[in-house]
Amino acid sequence: MRLNFLLLLSVLVFLSACASDKELNPSEATAEEIYAKAASALEEGNNAEAADLFAEVERQYPYSQLATQAQLKAAYALYDDEEYDEAILALDRFIELHPGNKDVDYAYYLRALSYYEQIADVSRDQSLTKDALDALNTLISRFPASKYTRDATLKRDLALDHLAGKEMEIGRYYLKKNQVNAAINRFLVVVRNFQTTTHVPEALHRLVESYMILGLQDEAYKIAAVLGHNYPGSQWYEASYKLLDPDARKKLLKEQNWFDKTIDSLLTR
Repeated sequence: MRLNFLLLLSVLVFLSACASDKELNPSEATAEEIYAKAASALEEGNNAEAADLFAEVERQYPYSQLATQAQLKAAYALYDDEEYDEAILALDRFIELHPGNKDVDYAYYLRALSYYEQIADVSRDQSLTKDALDALNTLISRFPASKYTRDATLKRDLALDHLAGKEMEIGRYYLKKNQVNAAINRFLVVVRNFQTTTHVPEALHRLVESYMILGLQDEAYKIAAVLGHNYPGSQWYEASYKLLDPDARKKLLKEQNWFDKTIDSLLTR
């Protein structure tokens, strides 16, 4: 009896060793086994191992049903591991190879996130913010009905606000250095190209400030009128109003009344 027990134990140990060897040698495993191990590694937070194993599925079984899914999973593992450049390359490849895949919108979304997560504060270079904005716009335009589009739209607005903030930072720097024309150009970029951002009221005020420095009061009160019409209760309109001399304030109020009446008449037609 004891001999039979020891024999059974030896068999179990042998089988366990074989199983362990199979786990350690993905080249001997099936696509399903490798994929399952990769999924387990991903769930446990072992992203690098998961990415390698998902890639192994495609390498060994390129025509299997799991190969395409493994490509996307590998890209996600790289993204989750903050290997953004590698994730973007993997996603570009997936999109190129599988443009009609049911999950291609997710691939575009994950690609946009890979840029978005790298956005730096406004004191640093904003090239990645522009890349994120381009990627988000691509997703929104190509897949307007996608479940990822709403979040992409919110992130696009934040990216736009970030770019506007960078323009404002540069404009304020030029203004501080008395390079007024250079500052005006930056503030105009915000007003023209980033109209939906939170930086527009300040940009308008800085334009008023800049034109006053140059002695261009007519330009200053026209901008102040626009500021007052669109943001009448803002701190920036109050600041602009204080900058203008008494005569310019009268012109501003006159311009403001004309502006309001014109807008009202257009709206009631």
